[in-house]
Amino acid sequence: MSGTLFFLDIFKDYSSDELSSIFVMQGFSGISLFSVFLLMALGLAIIFGQMKVINMAHGEFLTAGAYTTVLLSDLVTKYIPAALPYYFFIAIMMAFFVAFILGYIVEKLIVSYLYERPLDTLLATWGVSMVMQQSFRLIFGAREDSATMPEWLMGSWSPTESISIPINGLFLLLMSILMTTIVLLLMYRSRWGLRVRATVQNREMSTAVGINSKKVDRWTFALGCGLAGIAGAAFTTIGSVSPSAGSLYIVDTFIVVVFGGAGSIIGTILSAFGIAQAQSILEFFLTGVLAKVFVLLAIVGILMIRPQGIVANKVRQ
Repeated sequence: MSGTLFFLDIFKDYSSDELSSIFVMQGFSGISLFSVFLLMALGLAIIFGQMKVINMAHGEFLTAGAYTTVLLSDLVTKYIPAALPYYFFIAIMMAFFVAFILGYIVEKLIVSYLYERPLDTLLATWGVSMVMQQSFRLIFGAREDSATMPEWLMGSWSPTESISIPINGLFLLLMSILMTTIVLLLMYRSRWGLRVRATVQNREMSTAVGINSKKVDRWTFALGCGLAGIAGAAFTTIGSVSPSAGSLYIVDTFIVVVFGGAGSIIGTILSAFGIAQAQSILEFFLTGVLAKVFVLLAIVGILMIRPQGIVANKVRQ
């Protein structure tokens, strides 16, 4: 009851028209956050949900993708300024491949020895994250950096006088929808996806019928990291990049995956959207910290009632 009175007190100074405009604008503002959450969480849902690997370095793959975008932006601005309106599409692909290759190397050298040992993967990948952060500091410096955005990504669209929708948010929404569709097609309409799901359900039987489970694990881990790289490219449209930028998102990403239902892509989409929208709207009326506290309390309350998350995976025992 007191919580209801608290929120009514926050809204009392606004008219219904003002509240409608605020909710619409903050909702579209939250689309950018939703897109980054979703692209990060899709990769983590594949790695954590499908492989039971706790990848604490997942945020650093976002940072790798972001720095790849910044580096390409600087090169294009300096040497090929005429290509500035088009470079961002190439940056997205390069961010994916850089993070994909790094993920492939990390899985082969470290994670491949730690399957079925989730706590060990947590400690090992946390160590990897520290190494990657320090490497970013040595290569790019400790100061924040940012990419030069194409002009078509700047500004906003105003359908009415009181509503202004950022263009970059619309672009990120389209990009996240495209990547989600590709992941769903890969998981449920391709031979690779069939191998992944077979390995998750029964690794021994999958190996017995000729599936190379180690190869499946390696490519799955690398794909998840590549998606984090794309999230890094998306991140450059809404913020500056620093060596620790990715670590700021890792906790939120784990919350999205657990709340959505570990391993459920549909649950991850719903969770990322709900959390991003709630956080964005509450941040308008409260401080950023209080908004996160209220969202986290709501998530904890829901998980107490439904510990399996929004959408639970049905796995044959």
